[in-house]
Amino acid sequence: MSDPHHSSSEHDDAAHEGPVKTVKQLIAAVIFAFVIPIAVIVLLVSHVGSSPKPAAGSDGMSPEAIAKRIQPVATVEVKDLNDAASMKTGDQVFAAQCSACHAAGVAGAPKFGDAAAWAPRIGQGYETLLTHALKGKGAMGPQGGGDFSDFEIGRAVVYMANRGGAKFDEPKLPAAGATAADAAPAAAQPAAPVAAASAPATAAPAAAPAPAPAPAKAADAGAPPALYAQSCQLCHAQGLAGAPKLGDKAAWAPRIGQGIDTLTAHVISGKGAMPPRGGSAGSDADIKATVTYMVGAAK
Repeated sequence: MSDPHHSSSEHDDAAHEGPVKTVKQLIAAVIFAFVIPIAVIVLLVSHVGSSPKPAAGSDGMSPEAIAKRIQPVATVEVKDLNDAASMKTGDQVFAAQCSACHAAGVAGAPKFGDAAAWAPRIGQGYETLLTHALKGKGAMGPQGGGDFSDFEIGRAVVYMANRGGAKFDEPKLPAAGATAADAAPAAAQPAAPVAAASAPATAAPAAAPAPAPAPAKAADAGAPPALYAQSCQLCHAQGLAGAPKLGDKAAWAPRIGQGIDTLTAHVISGKGAMPPRGGSAGSDADIKATVTYMVGAAK
């Protein structure tokens, strides 16, 4: 017969035994309980630590933002006048300057690609069109208000005219010595009159010295800034392409309420038919001064 007390003791011992019965099971339990969780934690910390963490609520400490803050106020662009590759192409000049009016055909400018509008102008020839572009014509200021070399303006003229049906050749880069050679005869011309005038100088009494010119009058504080004359007046003088006309208080009233800084930001980034910076290369300070002038003219 079996001992009931012995059977009960074995049953109690079996109930209290754990799942780990061998050394291998103990090692496996330690790995799963400690090593794997620690490895997961390390991986998570590494992932979080390696990701960029910008300042809370802004990207003011990003490399791009820092570089923008410390960049120079102005830059200097040096061009080799003997290297055509360093000059801007016709389409680049068009995009930077001419598109302000020619893209939409405002202020009497022939629309880009409009063969009918360009036909009578193409008939005048390349040299005439270049002269008009360099010296200005109608509402267009000299160089369209830009600051490019004559060669670059010539490229832009050819680019626009050819898109309008012309077949003008790309202008040739002038030789380096051409300017000096052209200037030499002009510099030599005054020598003859001076020599001829020296003879009667001894006979005639010395003329009284001319009175010293009065000092130049300081620029009027209300005078238009140069940037306005170069670019802004193309549209604002006549109120073209949705631009508020200079001095029109009714048109300027809702804009004045936005403040100078907001209006300046609109000019810098462009708005409506107005390209960024009004199609000019003016600095932020020049643009703000011009905006202030136009706002003042409407008050």
